[in-house]
Amino acid sequence: MEIAATIERIKAAVGPRGWIADPRDQEPYLVEARGLYRGATRLVVRPASTAEVAAVARICTGAKLPIVPQGGNTGLVGGSVPPEDGHNIVLALGRMNHIRAIDPVNFTMTVEAGCILADLQRAAAEADRLFPLSLGAEGSCQIGGNLSTNAGGIAVLRYGNTRELTLGLEVVLPDGRIWDGLRALRKDNTGYDLKQLFIGGEGTLGIITAATIKLFPKPREVETAFLGLDRVEHAMSLFAEARAATADQLTAFELIPRAALELALADVPGTTDPLEAPYPWYVLLEMSSSESESGIRGLLERLLSQALEKGLVGDGVIAESGAQAKELWRIREAIVEAQNYSGSIKHDVAVPVSRVAEFINRATLLVTERLPGIRPMAFGHVGDGNIHFNLTQPEGVDRPDYLARWQEFSDIVHGVVRELAGSISAEHGVGRLKRDEITRYKPPVEIELMRRIKRALDPDGIMNPGKLVKV
Repeated sequence: MEIAATIERIKAAVGPRGWIADPRDQEPYLVEARGLYRGATRLVVRPASTAEVAAVARICTGAKLPIVPQGGNTGLVGGSVPPEDGHNIVLALGRMNHIRAIDPVNFTMTVEAGCILADLQRAAAEADRLFPLSLGAEGSCQIGGNLSTNAGGIAVLRYGNTRELTLGLEVVLPDGRIWDGLRALRKDNTGYDLKQLFIGGEGTLGIITAATIKLFPKPREVETAFLGLDRVEHAMSLFAEARAATADQLTAFELIPRAALELALADVPGTTDPLEAPYPWYVLLEMSSSESESGIRGLLERLLSQALEKGLVGDGVIAESGAQAKELWRIREAIVEAQNYSGSIKHDVAVPVSRVAEFINRATLLVTERLPGIRPMAFGHVGDGNIHFNLTQPEGVDRPDYLARWQEFSDIVHGVVRELAGSISAEHGVGRLKRDEITRYKPPVEIELMRRIKRALDPDGIMNPGKLVKV
């Protein structure tokens, strides 16, 4: 079938509001968030229902026309950007944004893939429940993309990543069949857990169109503290004590280096320095409880008093209001923003929690030996072993020349990750950026199993080609 006829059939399947052909209007769908990749497409398709997605998939399978599923296009590894050759359609799910059901008694919500994450958080709150997935792009990212990349965020420590927040999925397979796996069960021991193939699958096996996700009791008390520490090892010792003392009430444990705070203070208006004296490292710690008189304030004060006595913490402040807590969290957001103003070679890695400090120290030593003046920025959700190990360019170095050394420094950082039995992608996914690199760090049998699954579910190779795994 000629491609022009195929495109016309797709347009008819989704109706006049369901497609974008004008190159100017297509532009936001073609560029990766950091500008690392820019693709092209024959048509941006915006279906309004699962039936329309299925119809489009059947047409594309018949014509062997690749499909690039896309949510909010906020990913950082090129996973939702179409190839440069333009021989594809982008299937953007933003019109499928309905909440199909909220069940407060079962603590579940069934939602379509195009729902904005922040909207789901608000809907849960209105039902006196919590949907805990939270990340920087939550105002524009979509739950389908969160599911496809197994997104993490700041609350993984307590609630788990997206995989652990999902009970069921609805998926359109490459041949257009619909798998209705929207079960709201905590227990279902009847065979393979098929949803796990699609969560983290980055749209290479099928198109997630809806999900049943877990809700939790809404927090009634939240306590936030910003603490100064002399050594990164103290941060991990503090984490161990906080986890033991607070159990599941410890919601977040974020590591921030002084160098990153100074960048934010210089480049991001409104950033504050909460403590009187500077410290090499900081921890942003949050505890929460669903009880209105839980006593977590006293628990936090005792924890910090003991940490001060042991020398784990040099100074700290506990937020006295919700507004002050937001100011402390704004620091965490600002250090990410500040790194956009300089050349930054970024790494999203994970190691066992017990080896976080060792990773940071070893990787820092190796990159500074390779390039004196380089500015490592090790920060993030270290309570779950996830470190964003970003390398800001030395002052006075040409930015393009520095960024051209990305692979050189990734080899160094990822080498340490491998030695510590870690992962070269903790929460951002593989996409196109790390597709070839994972073959160097995963066992050959694991790569072969991934390829077999891809060939079994997508024999024509039309689903998000060139991403995650090379067949």
